[in-house]
Amino acid sequence: MSIPTSAAVVESAVIRAPLSHVWHHIKLQNFSNFWSALKSSEFVKGVNNETDVVHWTFNDGTELDVKQEEHSTINHYITYSVITAKPNLTYTSVLSTIRCYAVTSGELEGSTYIEWSGHFSTDADAGVIEDAKFKRRDALADLAKVATKK
Repeated sequence: MSIPTSAAVVESAVIRAPLSHVWHHIKLQNFSNFWSALKSSEFVKGVNNETDVVHWTFNDGTELDVKQEEHSTINHYITYSVITAKPNLTYTSVLSTIRCYAVTSGELEGSTYIEWSGHFSTDADAGVIEDAKFKRRDALADLAKVATKK
């Protein structure tokens, strides 16, 4: 009997850097510049002129091809899906979104609130959701280190 679980994860952070400093790093092909779990991130050439696909190679040898589904420089978000994986994923699909918001008042004014969500197919188990949670937390901490450098 499997353990019932939510098929979604949302992790967030406040990064003590202006939105422009954080948003600058939110490009799928540049994730290896801040995310310490990634060995490389680079465009896949020849897929389609209208589609951005980026190949991510993780330090543990896992490889993902991620397709940018949406991108808004006005509303500061990107949405991407995993289209291929080595080794194969244990679930059918995941759609992830990263959103950035400027903190405009209060003690953290001038900072950036960032949220990284993932919506998984219902065949993803609790282990997948937990792994996604911790990977996002680690990546957000890595992003904060890079974005706050002067």
